[in-house]
Order: sequence, then C-alpha cells, then structure tokens
Amino acid sequence: MSRELTLRDALNEAMSEEMRRDENVFLMGEEVAEYNGAYKVSKGMLKEFGPKRVIDTPIAELGFAGIGVGAAINGLRPIVEFMTWNFAVLAFDQIVNNAAKTLSQSAGEFKCPIVFRGPSGSAGQLAQQHSQMFESWMANVPGLKVISIVDPKDAKGLLKSAIRDEDPVCFMESEQLYGYKGLVPEEEYLTPIGKAIVRREGSDVTIVSFNKMMLVAEKAAEELAKEGISAEVIDLRTIRPLDHKTIVDSVKKTNRLVVVDECWPFAGVSAEIAYEIQKYAFDYLDAPVTRVNSADTSLSYAPTFVEEYLPNPAKVIAAVKEVMYSRV
Repeated sequence: MSRELTLRDALNEAMSEEMRRDENVFLMGEEVAEYNGAYKVSKGMLKEFGPKRVIDTPIAELGFAGIGVGAAINGLRPIVEFMTWNFAVLAFDQIVNNAAKTLSQSAGEFKCPIVFRGPSGSAGQLAQQHSQMFESWMANVPGLKVISIVDPKDAKGLLKSAIRDEDPVCFMESEQLYGYKGLVPEEEYLTPIGKAIVRREGSDVTIVSFNKMMLVAEKAAEELAKEGISAEVIDLRTIRPLDHKTIVDSVKKTNRLVVVDECWPFAGVSAEIAYEIQKYAFDYLDAPVTRVNSADTSLSYAPTFVEEYLPNPAKVIAAVKEVMYSRV
C-alpha cells in the first residue's frame, strides 16, 4: 500500500524510522528541534526523541559538522542538516578533509557513517550566495557518496540507505520541492545507492537529469512526444557512485544523449557523463552528447536573470532537436 506524501514528510519518515530502529542515530543542525526545521522536515521529532537526539546547533556549520564527524568515528550515526548547502561551504574542511578521508587515513581502522543533508541549488530570487549547486563539488571527493533526489519515494528509501551506510553521504534536496508530492509505500523498504532509474521509456533520444531538473526533463519529454519524438528520461538519483551502465544501455537504444544539469558546465556532473558515454558508447552515438546547464556565471537576483540562467523545457527541447538534426 502507498499513500501520497510530500518530500518533507518522506524525509521525516525516513529519519524517524531509522531513529526508532537504531538508538545511535541522531539529528543535529540549525533550527531542527524547537522550530521543527527550517523547512519543517524535522517536524515533531523533538517531541518524540527528545533534545539529546534532536539537537539545535549554533549558526556554526564548521563546528557542528566537526562534532558530527567525531561522533561518527566513535560509533554513532549522525544526520547533520545544513539549512542550505550554500552555508556548508564553511564545513567543507570537516566533510572533505576528515569525513571523506577517515577510512583511508586510518588504514580501514575507523569508519565515518554520517549523513550531511539539506537543500542544494537555486530556489528563486535568493541571489548569488544562496543559489549554488554542490553535487559536482562533493562528487569530486573520493570517500564521499552523493545522492540528489526529487521523488518522495526515492527520498525516503535513499535516506534510510544513507543512514545505514558505513561511508559519509552527502544528501542533496531542493528547497523548492519540499512540498512536492508522490506515492510512498507504507511498508519498510530501502532504495539502493548507486542505481539510476528510467522514469520514462523512449526510443529516439535519452535525457538524463537529477534533482529538480528532472521536472524540467520530464516536461520537455511530454512536449516532445506531441511532436512525435520519443524521449527516454533517466533520473540519476545517485551522483557518486555514478550508474553509467543504465545511461549506456539507454544510449545504445536511442543513439543520442542530452544531459540536463543545474550545476555549472565546467567540470560538472554533465561533463563526467559525457566522458563516460564517449568511453563506453562512442560507436552507438549518432550525434555529439549535448548538455543543458545553468549559465557559467553567478546567479543574480532579478527574476529575468533567474529565468535566463536556469535550464528550462524550451532549452531542453532545442537541445534534443539539435542532436536529432531537426533544430529550427
């Protein structure tokens, strides 16, 4: 049986279920307790689990990320919520130099099972310092797993898997999607880390995306279908480890690939996918891999700039027609 849940409620269920299952799991971050979370993801958790397991922190990302890393090394399983990954830049020293490297630099003696989670990417008119996409940043670091979700069902299953994982996991959400609804099973389930999913079957072109750009990709596929173009749409779900096999298998069928990625284009997720496809599916390509990224600049405040900056269905449709040599 499934019921409709918002993304925030699916995340809440995942954390609550894992905290009931394992007393070593706890949540910490800015406003997660008394305020029920900046986006109400942790609503009701303080009341159920108490202040020793749902912990309000100061506005000091480097400090509380470090506390989380230390707790993880010593046998606990922290969930560290950042109000936004834009603020987590201050904590990168702990995430990159400690969490990601603990297993390696201890020769396997110490693990660091920790989840860093919060919204990544743009959220409207929030200007340059609050609109960055951090999936490609984190995925560049050996030792980290990176998950980026849009679907509430996947969000719950992947967050539960991340909490149980023995490695540090960066879990990317979207501020604009916390109210996004989807069907979520009532029964216990886990979603495997490192496995993409085909959201829409198609035969003419493959469109790959993740996080809220999935909605852009799916809208473009719907419009393309009206013109007789059949697009296969793949949701990566996990950025690292990257499931290139699912993409390769699709490209072998469609012979064309468009990647829709909110990250900046230089050294981004889409660039890595383009490399993987030319390595493993070069002979199947009937056109160069095409990318639809955010503009290679910081995002300004004005709504006209926001619209121009981000990928949208029209840009994706134009890219698809380009790889099909039917651009008008």
